[in-house]
Amino acid sequence: MVLAVLAFHLQAVIERTLKEAGDHTSWETLREELGTHHVVTTLLPTADGKTLAIRRGSVSDGRVGEIYRHLNLDPEPMTPIRTWL
Repeated sequence: MVLAVLAFHLQAVIERTLKEAGDHTSWETLREELGTHHVVTTLLPTADGKTLAIRRGSVSDGRVGEIYRHLNLDPEPMTPIRTWL
């Protein structure tokens, strides 16, 4: 129950912040637009048999970048993570 209340308040703050910035997008449309922002893992095999895994967020340009700017969020919220497997 507490999680649902927190989610409701988070949604309300996001909607209010966007409206104050002049963006009157519905919650459903907003979810669809932000659904295009993904985290991607690229696996690169090396000659010695190891694999380098690089994990990073996709580029937040266009509409997603605009939403992030309205919400005062970093368009690149995660730094790339490099791991040897």
